[in-house]
Amino acid sequence: MVSAVFHSPGEAVAASASTTTASASRPAVAAPAEMPKPAPKRTPYDWRALAMRVLPPVLGMTLLIGLWGLATMKGGSFPTPAATFDAAVQLFSDPFYRKGPNDQGIGWNILNSLSRVGMGFGLAALVGIPLGFIIGRFEFANRMVSPLIALLKPVSPLAWLPIGLLVFKSANPAAIWTIFICSIWPMVVNTAVGVQRVPVDYLNVARVLRLSEWKVITRILLPAVLPYVLTGVRLSVGTAWLVIVAAEMLTGGVGIGFWVWDEWNNLNVAHIIIAIFVIGTVGLLLEWFLMSLAKHFTFED
Repeated sequence: MVSAVFHSPGEAVAASASTTTASASRPAVAAPAEMPKPAPKRTPYDWRALAMRVLPPVLGMTLLIGLWGLATMKGGSFPTPAATFDAAVQLFSDPFYRKGPNDQGIGWNILNSLSRVGMGFGLAALVGIPLGFIIGRFEFANRMVSPLIALLKPVSPLAWLPIGLLVFKSANPAAIWTIFICSIWPMVVNTAVGVQRVPVDYLNVARVLRLSEWKVITRILLPAVLPYVLTGVRLSVGTAWLVIVAAEMLTGGVGIGFWVWDEWNNLNVAHIIIAIFVIGTVGLLLEWFLMSLAKHFTFED
C-alpha cells in the first residue's frame, strides 16, 4: 500500500525559503586564481663572441701600426704613423676641392674611379652572365668557348690597356675596356659552373612539362644558379677595383690611380700611404656589400 504525503502550499513556500537561506548562509567557493605566467628568460648577451669579432682586427691593426712606428723611429724618407695621420686629417678636411683639371680632392678621384669601375663592370655583367648561361646550358658552346677562356683569362690586365688605347684613341674608354675584359671571366666561369651543377631531375621535369627554353632559364636555372652568379660578381668587382688603379696610373686623368702616381712624382709618401688605406677600405666595402647580398640568395640545408 502506497502512502502519499501532501504538503500545503504554505509549507512548500516555507521549505523553499529555508533552503534558500541555507544556501545563502553557506560560504561561496572562490574560483581558483590564475597562476602568473613566468617571464621568458632573457638570453644573455654573448660577450665572448663580440670580443672574438672585435679584438683580433683591433690587435692586428695595433700590431701593424706598432711595427710601422718602430721602423720609422729614427726618421728617414718614410713618414711616421703620427705624420701620416696628420696628413690624412688635412687631406680629408676638404676632399672635394677643385683647383684645376688635374688638381682635385681625393673625394673626386675616388668617385671618378668608381664610375669607371661601374661602367666597365656593368658591361662585363651584361655580356658575361648570359654567356655563362649559354656555355653551361649547351655542350657545343662549351666546347667552342672554353679554349678561348682558358687562353685569355691568364693575360695580365695591363696587357689589354694598349689595345684599348689603339682602338678607342682615348684614355677613359681604354680604362673602361681594360676593366671590362679583366672582370668578365669570373662571371662567365662561375655562371657556367652553376648551370652545369643544376640537378638533372629539374631539367627532366622541364622536358616532361614541355617548358620553353625561356621558362627553363627563368624558372629553373636562374634561381638555382643565382648564388654562383653572385660569387662571380663579387670576384669580378674585386678584380675591377684592382685593375682601375693600375690603369689610371698609365692613362692619367682624374682617378685614385692617377692621384697616387701624381703624389709619387711630388715625393709625398704620406699621401701614397693614405691612398693605400683608402683603396683597401673601398675594396673592403664593395666586398662586404656583395657578400651581404649573396647571403640573401644562398639557401643552405
